[in-house]
Amino acid sequence: MPDVTELREKQQNEVANARDCLEQIDATTDEARAQEIEAQHDKHMAEYDRLEELIQRQERIDEAEGRLNKPDPRRPVNEDRSVPGAAAGRDLDDNEVFQRAMRFGVESLDTEERHRVAELRASVSPEMRAQAAGTDAAGGYTVPEGFQVEIIKSMQMYGPMLDPGITRQLPTDSGNPLPWPTMDDTANKGALLGENTQAGEQDVTFGQKQLDAYTYTSKIVRVSLQLLQDSAFDMNRLIRDVFGERIGRIGNEHLTVGTGSSQPNGIVTASANGNTTSGTSAVTWEEVMDLYHSVDPAYRNMPNTRFMFHDNTLKALRKIKDNDGRFIWQPADVRTGAPATILEEPYSINQDMPQLGTGNKFMVYGDFARYVVRLVRDFTMLRLTERYADYLQVGFIGFSRLDGELVDGSAVKHMANA
Repeated sequence: MPDVTELREKQQNEVANARDCLEQIDATTDEARAQEIEAQHDKHMAEYDRLEELIQRQERIDEAEGRLNKPDPRRPVNEDRSVPGAAAGRDLDDNEVFQRAMRFGVESLDTEERHRVAELRASVSPEMRAQAAGTDAAGGYTVPEGFQVEIIKSMQMYGPMLDPGITRQLPTDSGNPLPWPTMDDTANKGALLGENTQAGEQDVTFGQKQLDAYTYTSKIVRVSLQLLQDSAFDMNRLIRDVFGERIGRIGNEHLTVGTGSSQPNGIVTASANGNTTSGTSAVTWEEVMDLYHSVDPAYRNMPNTRFMFHDNTLKALRKIKDNDGRFIWQPADVRTGAPATILEEPYSINQDMPQLGTGNKFMVYGDFARYVVRLVRDFTMLRLTERYADYLQVGFIGFSRLDGELVDGSAVKHMANA
């Protein structure tokens, strides 16, 4: 596979060809010819996007190889993983024990491995243990730390709202309601104080928002006993991909457009109105600029500040020029590694964002670090052995708990179509 640098250079060529197409359209171009040229432009940009997928795939492979080659900091070389009271003192790998318990049940484990599973279950917070009362030893498990990390990474792949590089992540050990103090003092200023003059007073107004912990389920996945007994079958991979995908998709959707009633308050729902377009299904560069300037400069200079919109909105933005004939979308820079931008600002694609259309809030901009995603640490799985026994199947189901809230309503604003 070509290296990332070579793929980036190919992307630059596709962008140049796409823009050459648009340069052919002027006031004298008839509608049919203009549509034909735009189709050629879209073809080049589709190839650009295909190359972007290859680049991201290669970067994920490189990251995975780096993790595999990196020693586990939780496992010192000479660490004694023996369980007190156990006869043997061998090293235990949590993921291997967990996978064997998932595939064959706890009854398939030896004494030392059962002790390790018991330790995993005991590590669940008291709140979670209370909720799981009555679950037999072959049922519920808190996944090992390494497996938890992989589940979260799988969730992050399905939307930017679960990406710790974009929103603020707040892991907690339990799911009790979490009050979050808020304050907006931007309208107040200090004052010049004369000699022998008493200083004036100005109260600070505090508010409060609350982060809950809504429970999300992967739904039940049934696996045949024959498949479970096949040593070539990668149980960890199945659970990680399926559970991470399902919970990641519903989590990203609710963190984007959730109503705030019995579900997270999505960033689009919680954001303030920045501006409204003149058209019902289009946007101009001046209107994108208006959204940009609707956010206070104090937020615009923060590292997590960005635009966010649907991929179809990006398709429209790529064709827009400013009054000087410059495209407002610029591709990633091969030399510096800088990401693609809109008005020189980074952006994220979120397929749960509304698209261009009458009344839709199709674009948001601001400091995404002011949106807090609360993740309860324990990802829990159940192995349903008896329920599908007559089908010679075992059911698996996973649970994760999260919430999200924009804790500063001035930090992120949206643009809506008329």
